[in-house]
Formats: sequence, C-alpha cells, structure tokens
Amino acid sequence: MSFHYFARASCRALTARKDGPSLYDVCDPVLSVAAGGDPHLAKFYKTALGNPALRVLLRRAGLPELRNEAKLARLRGALVRARDDAEPDWTAVGTPVAELVDTIALDHPKPPSTAFVSAMPAPAKIDAAIRDCAQHLLGSYRNNGFLPTYAAFNLIGDPDFRGRELIMALTGLNARGYKNSSLLFNLARVFIARSPAHAVVNPPWRGIAEPMWEPVQIRHRSAYYDAFFIEALLSYAETGLASPADKIAAERAIADMVDFCVNISREEVQGTNGERFNVITALAPAPHPRFSRYFAQIKQDLGFGVYVPDCDTTACSISAATQAGCLDAIIDQPLLDFYAGYQVQAGVNEPRVTVPLNDNIDYEGGVATWIDNLRGERPYGNDLDPTLNLDILEVSFRNLARWKILETPARLGTVHRIIGFQKRLAASGAFANPRSHIYYLPELYSAYFGRCYAAFLALPLAAQAAIDPDGDFDFIRHRVLSYVKGELMAAEMNVFDAALALIALGHLGADPRAFAPALNVIIGAIGEGGRRGPFRAYEWNKMKTPTRILVGGPEVTSAFVLMGLAVARRRMMNGE
Repeated sequence: MSFHYFARASCRALTARKDGPSLYDVCDPVLSVAAGGDPHLAKFYKTALGNPALRVLLRRAGLPELRNEAKLARLRGALVRARDDAEPDWTAVGTPVAELVDTIALDHPKPPSTAFVSAMPAPAKIDAAIRDCAQHLLGSYRNNGFLPTYAAFNLIGDPDFRGRELIMALTGLNARGYKNSSLLFNLARVFIARSPAHAVVNPPWRGIAEPMWEPVQIRHRSAYYDAFFIEALLSYAETGLASPADKIAAERAIADMVDFCVNISREEVQGTNGERFNVITALAPAPHPRFSRYFAQIKQDLGFGVYVPDCDTTACSISAATQAGCLDAIIDQPLLDFYAGYQVQAGVNEPRVTVPLNDNIDYEGGVATWIDNLRGERPYGNDLDPTLNLDILEVSFRNLARWKILETPARLGTVHRIIGFQKRLAASGAFANPRSHIYYLPELYSAYFGRCYAAFLALPLAAQAAIDPDGDFDFIRHRVLSYVKGELMAAEMNVFDAALALIALGHLGADPRAFAPALNVIIGAIGEGGRRGPFRAYEWNKMKTPTRILVGGPEVTSAFVLMGLAVARRRMMNGE
C-alpha cells in the first residue's frame, strides 16, 4: 500500500466518532495500577497494547455494548481474575472476551480470477532471476554473518481464530504468560476490527500470502529457517549457474548453517519410551538467535521466555543436513522411533493435542508439533499440523536405508499411518481449507507435498511399493495438482504464491507449459523489494496464537523463488 493509503486510513482512525468505551477505558483501571497477583499480565498490557503509538490509533475505537455497565463490569471482572487468581478458571475468564471476538468478521484472502500471460519468459530472464536471488542470499549472509528471518505481528488476528478457539487456547496452552498474551491480544482484536483502525493494521493485498509491511519486524535466526536456506543454496549449485566464487561462498554458508542446525540448536530430550534422543530446538540459546537486546527483552515481556524443541524443526534440519552430506551422528538416530511417541492413535493418546484449533480434520496417524524438554516444559501445549507431517515423511525417505525403515515393522507402520493421515486430508479436500493448517497456508502445504513427493520418487521402485502399496501418493498428487492449477493459479498471485506454485508443479510432474503464469508473475515483479532485495517479504509461516504472527523476509522470498525457478528450469531443460 502507498503512503497515501496509510495517511488516509490513519486519518479516518484518528478522527472517528468514539462510540463506547475503548480498550484503554476497559483495561487501564485494572492493569495500569499497582496491584497484586500475576505481574506479567500488567507488564504485557503496558508493553504490547499500552504503547503510545497504539494508544493514539485506538483512542477513538469504542464498543457501544460496553456502555452497559453490567457488561463492562463482567469484562473487567474477568481481567481481575486473570490477574489475581493463583489458578484462574480460564474458561470463565475467557468467555466475556470470546463473546466479543465472535462479533467480528474476518475472511481469508479471495483473490479475483485473472487472465495470465501464457507465453514463457525467455530462459535468459529465468537464469538472471535465479542469479539475482542467489546473490541476494550470499550477500546477506556475507553482511550479517547469517541469513535473517523476520517476525511481525498482525493485531487483526487470524480469520479462523474465533471465540471458540480462544477458549481452546486458554485451556490448552500451559505457560501462563502465553495465556495472558492470548487473552489480551484477542481483546484488542475486537477494538481494531470494529473500528477504522482495521484499515491501518490490515490493509488489502494482492494474492494469498500476506506481505509483511508492518513497521516493526523482529529479526532473528532459527534452525528451521536455516534448513530451507541450505536447500535453496543447494538448488543454486545444481543449476550450474554459480560462478566458482559463488560455489565457494555457498559451500561455506551451507557448512555454517548445517553446524547451526545440528550442533548449536541441538537439545537432548526423552522419548515416551524413556530413551534419550537429540532433537533440534526452535530457538537456540542466546545469543545464537541474533535478537537485538531490545527485542530479546520484549520477547521475554510478551511471555515467550521458554522455547522448546519441535518435530518440524527437527525433521527439516536433519533433512537439510542429510542433503548437504553431513555425517554427524545425530543423523543416524532412527527418529521415527521418537516421532512414534508423538503420533496420534485413536484411543491411545488423543489428549496429546491440547490446542485443537484445526479439529475439522481427523488427527489419526498425525504427529503432534511440540516436544517436551527434559524439564517437562510444554509452554504451548500441543497442536498438530499437516505440513509438519509431510516434512517427517520427507526426512524419512531421505534416510530410509540409514534408519532401516523397511526392515523395522514398527517404523514402517509409523510411516504408513502418516500417509493415511495425509490421504484422508486429500480425500476430504480439507488440505485446501486454511482452517486445517496451524502454521501454514494451503499453497505452502502443496509445495511441501511436492518436495516430499520428489524424495519419494527418488527411492527404488521396490521401496516405493513397500511404503505406498495402495498408490496413496499418486491420489494425493492429483488432488494437490488440481488445487494448484484450478484455484491457486486461476486467481491473482503475488511472487510468493507463484514460487510455491512452481515448486508444487515442478515436483509433481505438471506439463511445463503450466509454469508460464507463475514464471511471468515472478519475472514481472523483480525489483519490488527495493534496497532490501529482489522481492518483498511475504508470509512464509505464521502463529495463530497469541495473535497472528507472520514469519518471512526478503531473504525468505528469494530462497523460495530460487527453489521454484530451479525446479521449473530443470524440468524445462530436460524437455519434459
């Protein structure tokens, strides 16, 4: 959006007629005064919601129903209980806020249908774009000493997160600070969404993946991100476009990122059977995540003090290290033995999913996200994401022989149950519903399925038959291709959408002529990133709690564009 858009939207928010008590009229008497109880709730309020800029923006955002003294007192009473009770009844605390959340209406993006240019861009332009993305990644690594990723808050929240989901979060999350932030962020959502301030906080955009244009972006490093940067640089080397100097620079960056993944981010945990495993934590101990001192303190104040390992970061890091030729002993662990303890089996361990925000899908066979650390901490409770389970399959295929999966019935059974989970998701069409996903978009699920499918096809035919005797992968492939061609690419796309479409189409064996719309979107957008890179930052993954937190960055966009173009280029050069 242009400066003029934000100027007009801000003016409307600042001059709107106030129609009822504002967020600060509700909260200041409870949270801006010295009181006992849990100090974090007041600290979070002052840090995140009471900052001067947001106060100015929301000072005229009022709710008319809160002119009713009884309703206002009930809401304030809930905040007092959240602040003062040693063990709050979170359902009772959250109900008044949940009722307000249900008064807002948010929708997922619905890009209009559009007619794309069907002519292929010149091969030289594709090669130039690949080199531009690679130079951006290598230059950023050289300048920063790592490849940064950014987090940004969108206070409007997620369209799938309504009052029911708020109660799920408040009762299913474990860390009190995380419950506090979820409660207050969702209260703030109502005042934003029902006032002109929503146009400032949540402006419209092109395509599906959300651009990250929030003014405050938190730069950081995680093994999960490094894993995909490794894959991007490996794909650059495979194109044959890298100069000798670029090859050396890429190899050094890859080696450093592999070390960050498997050594610096390593953490020992205990499996459900009591056996010890080394896994990969979402955020390594300070100073490795590279937060500034300012944002490190804010992270603590907002209730994100404890990070635990997760199954997705572990799978992607081990996969990237495997692809890079790493020989560390961590890769020899048969991780499927560990994942089996986090796999949902009906009648056995359904309670493991404590935050079932996507309970529209059948969890049977899926592996949950978060891993208990050795202290038994699980601040985020647990959830289950379909895309994460694709990553577990992908790393298992890459290490099929090393982990003796075909020779070990229990491990093969774990794989079969995950594939069954994915087939049901495809058969129902739920994979194309944003509500089915915790951390990703359906288009990203499609790209990651393509990545998983490519690893599957690289196996010997006998291994493929043992893993997928009923042809489930081909069934899912057809469903995903139908979504990518018939929905994603039939509508207006931005650069990130187009990159994900190419990754899916290329890996799933689509006719290369189908690449043209996505290729033209990417080539036509080169330069949109200005001084920060060839392209803008877009939503790669997200959190739905405590509010919508987007993760991405210009380097992330370059990495995914590079991977998409490399896959498409290889298919086109092979004459397929």
